[in-house]
Amino acid sequence: MDLKKYLNWSSRLVESAMREMLPSQEAYPVQIHRAMHYSLYAGGKRLRPALCFAACQAVGGRVEDAVPAAAAIEMIHTYSLIHDDLPCMDDDDLRRGRPTCHKVFGEAVAVLAGDALLTEAFAILGAWAAGQAPDPRLAGRVIAEIGAAAGSRGMVGGQILDLEAEEGPGSGAEGLEEIYRLKTGAMFRASVISGALAGGGSGQALTALNDYAISLGLAFQIYDDVLDIVGDQFKLGKPVGSDIKNQKATFPALFGIERAR
Repeated sequence: MDLKKYLNWSSRLVESAMREMLPSQEAYPVQIHRAMHYSLYAGGKRLRPALCFAACQAVGGRVEDAVPAAAAIEMIHTYSLIHDDLPCMDDDDLRRGRPTCHKVFGEAVAVLAGDALLTEAFAILGAWAAGQAPDPRLAGRVIAEIGAAAGSRGMVGGQILDLEAEEGPGSGAEGLEEIYRLKTGAMFRASVISGALAGGGSGQALTALNDYAISLGLAFQIYDDVLDIVGDQFKLGKPVGSDIKNQKATFPALFGIERAR
């Protein structure tokens, strides 16, 4: 399997689907839709949709059954990036090689663009569950998985713990791993499990994919921390050194770069 080709294929598939599912950037009110499209189509690897599709295929499912989940997850991921870049959070000026949403449209519109993408994601999932989903019960499980991963028990909870870690000494490796499991790992896990559920997966397959996704989410965030120190801003498309600037708890800060690797 050629991973680069697979990522290109999955990216085209989810982007095409999102264009059909979302209002156009010229739809009224124009400013909010332009801000949503600006961030949603700013590039990126579309890794979470790729994981969703791959998990669906791994259990013998049809990729088209996983498209609504993959699209919703990518919208939720984009909303989280918009909010993460805000001055009240990481205060970043660049994302994927171009100015962040709030730098182009202002803070208020950026907040609302993130809110709108999150809400549209669940509108898409609801329509899928009520219409094209092969099994409404499984569709309900997919919605529950994604909702839990995005909320206070998942990504948002991880962000809160991450902010709290900036204000105190933190709780060592165990506490940091919990932050990563929620902040980053929860949506990786939701991507994999949602794809597997949409493809009809169950039992040992779900257990194996769950273990895989948890490990992948942790590894991804640790290496993201490494790249924030040693990476090239122009290749990454975002500023480096922000973790040190914001005094964030990270694996390199705790163990050094080599042990983090």
